[in-house]
Amino acid sequence: MTASTKVNLVSQDGDSFEVARDVACVSELVKAMLADDEGDDTVREIPLPNVKSPVLAKVIEFCNHHHTTPMEEIEKPLKSGDMRDVVSEWDAAFVEVEQDTLFELILAANYMDIKSLLDLSCAKVATLIKGKTSDEIRTMFNIEAPAEGEAVTIES
Repeated sequence: MTASTKVNLVSQDGDSFEVARDVACVSELVKAMLADDEGDDTVREIPLPNVKSPVLAKVIEFCNHHHTTPMEEIEKPLKSGDMRDVVSEWDAAFVEVEQDTLFELILAANYMDIKSLLDLSCAKVATLIKGKTSDEIRTMFNIEAPAEGEAVTIES
């Protein structure tokens, strides 16, 4: 890899990830930041202050997998609550992560402007809530019921 084909993505934690330029450019944010550097042979450092290191590593894994073969559009509404019925086996396995990591992936995909990763992560959240009652969803996402919120306000 020559210097002009590499870019360093720097996470919120200050960790640097050396990535092929075409892989990094799956992110529209990074692509826009590199647009003026076409003839420049220096390794460009791109700070990503809103993305933590473990999440950036996961985003890079996604970009590595999809930089040559973009992810297929996810059919909406979802036809199943099983991700394997909705996306490829690799993509379904990719979003089998802790709920906190999944939400951080959504935030990172939104910030870095990676539509396919945002769609995939949001589809996973949709499968988590599919067929659940509002009480089950509130419990899953630790959301107070309106009555609980009102009681807290009155007590204060």
